[in-house]
Amino acid sequence: MRAVELFTGAGGLAVALSKAGVEHRALIERDKDCCATIRKNIDLLKTGADEIHVFEGDTRVFNYDQINESVDIVAGGPPCQPFSLGGKHKGYDDQRDMFPEAVRAIRSLKPRAFIFENVKGLTRKVFASYLEYIVLQLTYPELIKRDREAWYDHRDRLEKYHTKGYARQLEYKVMFRVLNAADYGVPQKRERVFFVGFRAGMGAHWTFPEPTHSYDALLKSKWVTGEYWKKHKISPPRSGRPETERLNRYVSNLFIDERKPWMTVRDAISDLPDPLKPNAIPNHEYRGGSKRYQGHTGSVLDEPAKTLKAGVHGVPGGENMVVLPDGTTRYFTNREAARVQTFPDSYIFTGSWTEIMRQIGNAVPVELGKVIVDSVMKALNRDERTSTLQSA
Repeated sequence: MRAVELFTGAGGLAVALSKAGVEHRALIERDKDCCATIRKNIDLLKTGADEIHVFEGDTRVFNYDQINESVDIVAGGPPCQPFSLGGKHKGYDDQRDMFPEAVRAIRSLKPRAFIFENVKGLTRKVFASYLEYIVLQLTYPELIKRDREAWYDHRDRLEKYHTKGYARQLEYKVMFRVLNAADYGVPQKRERVFFVGFRAGMGAHWTFPEPTHSYDALLKSKWVTGEYWKKHKISPPRSGRPETERLNRYVSNLFIDERKPWMTVRDAISDLPDPLKPNAIPNHEYRGGSKRYQGHTGSVLDEPAKTLKAGVHGVPGGENMVVLPDGTTRYFTNREAARVQTFPDSYIFTGSWTEIMRQIGNAVPVELGKVIVDSVMKALNRDERTSTLQSA
């Protein structure tokens, strides 16, 4: 299968697509440092013999006519700052809102499916009308906003078209859902909204994948069976055990929970060498200067990490620190942060610590991306087999 990805960033979703066997036809990204990282890892992203076109520039000027073959999947993560809790919350008034460009890519390439990711903040009540507008645009990408037409007037026109009951233009069946990366084996509590669409008439019969990991299972592993501590060859801490009433409430259900335990920071980084000592691990250099105070506490080792963030005015330290067993803190190394985002160790980042942490903080967790991509590919393959049988 072939894909085109917009707003590629440092390549989290691109790696997920490659791991799923998808062939990249173009990776589009305006940030020069992200593009340098992508080019550094281009061989890792290849799944076929063809060269991958990396377009370093504004997505708004990309000419899709140069993609001279059919595309199965369009993917990407439009800039999240317009809707982020850490941003200025301008939403549709923010010039960085690139959902219209995602719609243009769908209109131009007419893929069989698309996958887009954004921050959970987009689902807040203040953006409810605009969220509806985004979904309607993705549903009817050929019903274009007119010159000088306000976005809400365009939304109303899309609503009228939608309620006609039939569509004469290109149409997609669109679903969206907020997913927590920790529920899918990522050692990080990271909630993001995913938009997935299939071209109308395909009969994809798709739904979002069920969670494979749970907090309850982590509680069981720690405080019922003790398997977590045995695995890491350490003794349980004297503090940190849930109060008896709360734990008992979980225990009654823990033994029938077939999901795996949430992954923790310790699960992700415990086999890496001490960054204070010389090592040959790429991107694993110590970074000092961390400070712990209220609202800036770091991630504890035996829980999933806090959401890694890129920050509007630099890297937010509280989300990018780890709390060590003795209670002291230090910043994650870039490699540790990459582990938390489930990048493979063979994926090398370029730039300063701050720049690389920004790239990693903006990325889609690789393993979460792969879960979504695998499920979409399964639906596309099923549709191909059905179409072949019907035409036989």
